[in-house]
Amino acid sequence: MTEHGEAAAVQPLALAWVERHLEVGEQVVRAEALHGGITAEMRRLTIGTRDGGTRDLVLRTFVDPSRVECAEDSLSREAGALTLLAGTGVPAPGLVAVDPTAAYCEYPSLLMTHMAGRTVLDDEGLETRVPLLARQLVAVHAVRPAERPRKYVALTTADTVVTPRGADAAAWAAAIDVIRRPVPSYEGRFLHRDFQPGNVLFDVPPSDPAGARITGVVDWAATSWGPADLDVAHCSVNLALLHGPAWGLRFPEAYEEAGGMLAAAASERLYWQVRDGLAFSEELQLVAQPWREAGRTELTTRVVEERLDAYVTALMDALG
Repeated sequence: MTEHGEAAAVQPLALAWVERHLEVGEQVVRAEALHGGITAEMRRLTIGTRDGGTRDLVLRTFVDPSRVECAEDSLSREAGALTLLAGTGVPAPGLVAVDPTAAYCEYPSLLMTHMAGRTVLDDEGLETRVPLLARQLVAVHAVRPAERPRKYVALTTADTVVTPRGADAAAWAAAIDVIRRPVPSYEGRFLHRDFQPGNVLFDVPPSDPAGARITGVVDWAATSWGPADLDVAHCSVNLALLHGPAWGLRFPEAYEEAGGMLAAAASERLYWQVRDGLAFSEELQLVAQPWREAGRTELTTRVVEERLDAYVTALMDALG
């Protein structure tokens, strides 16, 4: 989904910076604002080439003052991840340039190649896409960087969880007690840390939803080192909120069917699943807004609250 005009305009310094990284004779001829991001503004830039054709790049810009303070770390990590992934089979954008401290642009920015495909958030075809998501995540976790990224950051604590209105109080109290336990031991893996349907691009033939294939994985700004269970848990809760709790419970199975390895003990799996599930309790309104903008207008904050409650309760019933 895109917008045109003033909202998509590139700041003058950023435009000059972008054009310094183009081929001789190329120039930016069009900018479109891309929706769906939470932490940064995204624009697709159409580049006019010397032969009269075009190619596309993507500009990520941290503008919100509350986000700018973490921009240097996020953009530096993303640049490092894109450089690393260029030598793997994981379909990720190519790094063109990065200005993490706004030395040249108005705001911290990163320029990368544009990837074909689109995000697909509809229920239709989900039974085909979930195994594809699982296989892609197994491939991400198979990456072995020469230098590990930073350790994962837990996104919630037992004291900051926000229990939804009307939730199963006993189930939530038990879930909160789970994340009070010591962190289980784990074998570290390269994590995307925000692997979910909104960050995966698909090519879906209009006449054959079962013929879907993944064309790209984007938004590598939170890459970390930690347990595979954590990335699986994050995708699981996104699927639960988008498509219903049963799909959240299904994803770990799909990941193992694709060859992935999760924690052996049920108590350890529960810890990671619950930890990431409870983290969503603090930002449901923020999470649901891009989904509504993408066309899932029925996913009001109240609906995702109810789905999160049902998912957490189901986790406690299944593994608790």
